[in-house]
Amino acid sequence: MALIPGLTGKASVLVCGASRGIGLALCTALLARDDVNRVWAVARHASTADGLLALAQAHGERVVPLDYDARDELALTALASEVGIACTHLHLVISTLGLLHTEGAKAEKSLGQLDLASLQASFATNAFAPILLLKHLLPLLRKQPATFAALSAKVGSIGDNRLGGWYSYRASKAALNQLLHTASIELKRLNPAATVLTLHPGTTDTELSRPFQGNVPEGKLFEPAFAAQCVIEQVGRLGPAESGSFWGWDGERIVW
Repeated sequence: MALIPGLTGKASVLVCGASRGIGLALCTALLARDDVNRVWAVARHASTADGLLALAQAHGERVVPLDYDARDELALTALASEVGIACTHLHLVISTLGLLHTEGAKAEKSLGQLDLASLQASFATNAFAPILLLKHLLPLLRKQPATFAALSAKVGSIGDNRLGGWYSYRASKAALNQLLHTASIELKRLNPAATVLTLHPGTTDTELSRPFQGNVPEGKLFEPAFAAQCVIEQVGRLGPAESGSFWGWDGERIVW
């Protein structure tokens, strides 16, 4: 299966949030493919991340670690400029950005636990950073074909919310879904062969989920490598006809 629908040559790929967890696993899996030419691996401390340094040693110039904070729009401007000098078109961009319980964000269980700082931190990483990443990389997605995929979460589904709680995380992921659905409509006009996807990778054994893994059903806690492979499978399966949609790791469509 081609990396993305319609791809006939080798792909240029950018992964944002690449230094650990699913992001690092995605870089590893992508670099193992013959149809991937180069991976730009973006994280706040990409150039000093052990996992990315190991990939750079193994793959040389096929992986380019870039130190940028996606929550800083000036940094995203600089990122797009730097990548654009070496690359005229990105075939695939994947955002793995996500925040649940660190750096001022909380997994609230009740309204009483809500506070402005937690809401702002959640929205800054989970919703604003990915859509601003797409905004600044848009000039590199204007040719055919191109896919922009961002990791969302099933708990961001309003229709599936029956348990409540996790106000900031749920709301910020729901906002991400709406932002990307809206962007998919615009991008379709600019590039009919473009695809925008929101993907739920399943509950994965990363720092984000670690404090909450006790309630995960047996067999439903995934290793990052498995989650990354599922993301790559969905990216390869879903093309422009499904742009703007929300899918799970297992290929099941998720209600908004």
